[in-house]
Amino acid sequence: MTTRIDAHHHVWDLRLRPHAWLDPDDLAPIRRTYTLDDLAGPAAAAGVSRTVLVQVLPDLAETREFLALAAGSDLVAGVVGWADLTAPDVAGVLAGLTGLPGRLVGVRHGVQSEPDPGWLARPEVRRGLAAVSAAGLAYDLLTLPHQLPAAIGAVAALPELTFVLDHLSKPPIAPGELEPWRGLVRELAAYPNVFCKLSGMVTEAGRTSWRVADLRPYAETVLEAFGPERVMFGSDWPVCLLAAGYERVAEAAEELCAGLSDGERADVFAGTARRAYRLPGPA
Repeated sequence: MTTRIDAHHHVWDLRLRPHAWLDPDDLAPIRRTYTLDDLAGPAAAAGVSRTVLVQVLPDLAETREFLALAAGSDLVAGVVGWADLTAPDVAGVLAGLTGLPGRLVGVRHGVQSEPDPGWLARPEVRRGLAAVSAAGLAYDLLTLPHQLPAAIGAVAALPELTFVLDHLSKPPIAPGELEPWRGLVRELAAYPNVFCKLSGMVTEAGRTSWRVADLRPYAETVLEAFGPERVMFGSDWPVCLLAAGYERVAEAAEELCAGLSDGERADVFAGTARRAYRLPGPA
């Protein structure tokens, strides 16, 4: 099996701090601590040798802890952490984080939870995004479809910043709706500084009844719009466990990419993540 990179997973320790986002009843199955040790076995079984650990909470302490985990792990190649983009000292905060052991490769904020659909258009947010670019980091877009117009505006305004769209912007897979998501994603993909993660689809589908066929129109949309050279595999573990185990998520991605060439699959499962996040190793 070809070695691959998982460009999107999480860990959390409920003993360290509360995770209120796990309070809803439908999230009870994953309301426990998950560690890198829990991930190691399933990742190895799926041929994954390196990963990108992505922030969960808007908490600098969590980001520092994730960097420490990465510094002590052969599995984690990079960390997408959190910083307050609106803070006047965001550039200094990012400089401090990039100076820590471990490898900070990007920044993310839970835009999906912001009530203002134009949050990414705010001047103070744009200033923070410029600081992310100046620090040599990528910015992960965690958005819902109705927030894509503001994301498109941010991408257009900051061509020097690498953006990575998480989870295809969470399209409505369960009801099988494609528009207006498809048109907006195609517009976003027209900007060459944007990448997209082939991740998070199983939890947007019918969690107990999804089939690869349900995911295919959405995967084909992003593979066509971005091209495999700008699409990367991500498990979204352990959130994916609400709908499927790690290996099944990886198998579904393989099925969705079965029509690609060997080189294109190598991009989706490793090369794209290396380029987008400037990870060590051949691109």
